[in-house]
Amino acid sequence: MKRTIITVVGKDTVGIIAKVCTFLAENGINILDISQTIVQGYFNMMMIVDTSGMKKTHGDMSEEMEALGEEIGVVIKCQKEEIFDKMHRI
Repeated sequence: MKRTIITVVGKDTVGIIAKVCTFLAENGINILDISQTIVQGYFNMMMIVDTSGMKKTHGDMSEEMEALGEEIGVVIKCQKEEIFDKMHRI
């Protein structure tokens, strides 16, 4: 299983989760875990996804997710699980 951590942060608006989840489904990416909160109008979501079924490279997917974020007014970051773990072990 290839796991990726996706974070989404920005002003809360209608449809953020729907647009992100639609992109994931269209690209064969399965959501394993998801957590989202809204604090004083700011949206924050963290997802752990399985990219094993994805046909694109991780770099292409990450760039497209960032572009989607710009389109909907949020910041979307994608990190492979092993990189995320190493960065947060310190």
